[in-house]
Amino acid sequence: MCSIFGIFGLQDDDDHSALRRTCVDLSRRQRHRGPDWSGVYVDAGAIMVHERLSIVDPAGGAQPLLSEDSGLALAVNGEIYNHLELKAELIQPYAFQTGSDCEVINALYREDTSASFLNRINGIFAFALWDSRWQRVLIARDPIGVVPLYWGHDKDGRLVVASELKALVDICADAAQFPPGHWYDSGTDALTRYYVRPWRDYKSVENVAADRVALREAFERAVHRQLMTDVPYGVLLSGGLDSSLVAAVAARYARRRIEDGDRSEAWWPRLHSFAIGLKGSPDLAAAAIAAAALGTVHHGFEYTFEEGLDALPDVIRHVETYDVTTIRASTPMFLLARRIKAMGVKMVLSGEGSDEIFGGYLYFHKAPNAREFHEELVRKLDALNNYDCLRANKSMMAWGVEPRVPFLDREFLDVAMRIDAKHKMIGQGADGARRIEKALLREAFEGYLPDSILWRQKEQFSDGVGYGWIDGLKAHAEAKVSDRVMAAADKRFGHNPPQTKEAYYYRHLFQLFFPTQAAAETVPGGKSIACSSPAALAWDASFAAMADPSGRAVMGVHQQALT
Repeated sequence: MCSIFGIFGLQDDDDHSALRRTCVDLSRRQRHRGPDWSGVYVDAGAIMVHERLSIVDPAGGAQPLLSEDSGLALAVNGEIYNHLELKAELIQPYAFQTGSDCEVINALYREDTSASFLNRINGIFAFALWDSRWQRVLIARDPIGVVPLYWGHDKDGRLVVASELKALVDICADAAQFPPGHWYDSGTDALTRYYVRPWRDYKSVENVAADRVALREAFERAVHRQLMTDVPYGVLLSGGLDSSLVAAVAARYARRRIEDGDRSEAWWPRLHSFAIGLKGSPDLAAAAIAAAALGTVHHGFEYTFEEGLDALPDVIRHVETYDVTTIRASTPMFLLARRIKAMGVKMVLSGEGSDEIFGGYLYFHKAPNAREFHEELVRKLDALNNYDCLRANKSMMAWGVEPRVPFLDREFLDVAMRIDAKHKMIGQGADGARRIEKALLREAFEGYLPDSILWRQKEQFSDGVGYGWIDGLKAHAEAKVSDRVMAAADKRFGHNPPQTKEAYYYRHLFQLFFPTQAAAETVPGGKSIACSSPAALAWDASFAAMADPSGRAVMGVHQQALT
């Protein structure tokens, strides 16, 4: 995981030397993502800068990655988990210059310049590939948007891409997110969606049975392949279902080296786990139980409310959002990443994505039928790049720690999302028994965790670190934002005007770092209850009156469903 910066469409009369200095300066704003090395590529039509966090092939693998004839230059932020399989499937010989997993993209492009090869890649990525022969750039982002990517145009109309908004905000009046699951071809000026799955339509999954064995085995394969690393790694362990399952499966493979087919002992055979919370938080207690059962080397860190409050400006600058839920959850994750980095760990596995696949948020109790349940799952997956993926990636990468998310593995998604949502619904099951959220997932992993963890009710991360965190943030915002200022919120912020004082406070801090209209428009809006999409508010008339992103807003729903 790294950062990329590129400018394309240079002309003969451009001052390439001055542009190179500008590109290096702008890329420096992202260097926290890649503190290990910097690489620069300059061509008549393009300049690319890469800031590297070395995870695979640390000694080699410096970027941009060039083909043997230097005709191709590739800057990638990401990991290609199936790179060995892709190399074995190549039809034409390719002279690899490094041991980097990402270099296979150059080889695939040489065989198929149409970019249909993107549907063969299992990984997380955002890249720019420059073909100097045709003066063509291909830009692409992974299917769900686990890895961030932004693009825009400078005042001279040149195309600019960057891993984070902060590198573009001063030079691109039209800076925007590059959409997940898409690729762009400068030769045709076409933006094309390549990731299109049948399971997006409920009709294609209706009446598909739930195979718990297939589900479990697909997830085990996802975790196994994402343990690909040449550096020390660990797992985030909040003590909730999702992170605990990731840790449980990782613990089964941690003693063997994934890179050589599990033939030799792992370089770091003891699995380390990490948790954070306020003193006495639910997550710290649950994480300790899970870690003891799994035998991980566990590190539970406490932070104070004041430490979290002090970090807020840095959190918003790094995470690049003013969304209330995201900032609440990003702050403890940001503080945890700093602790992890200090211990020499460069990669962690995390549990993001499970709630969007299985309907884990408490408001899903109110879904009226399987079709609407499934359609909300698809909406939530489509939005992950703006919320949980953005939070996990940027909070961790602020300190040069790479997060990986096995639940969003491409193969696992296909297995889990083609199951009829009636098997995921909460409430009364087919046997007449009441079912907790994500019961299907829990049942698939019976015996992997203590029952107190396997059947623990959903806690959103910002709640699980301690309820005092959210309550304190609301109180702080109440003291900082007057009623008079709040009444004029829509005058100051015409796009997505904040609806609460807490939202106003975050928006104020965001504007200090990202003052442009385009920057504000990179953050989605709309009402929500406990992380719902706006569409799901129609499921219950009471939702409109108690809309709040915290899971506690619908805490009573769980008890209602079990009575």
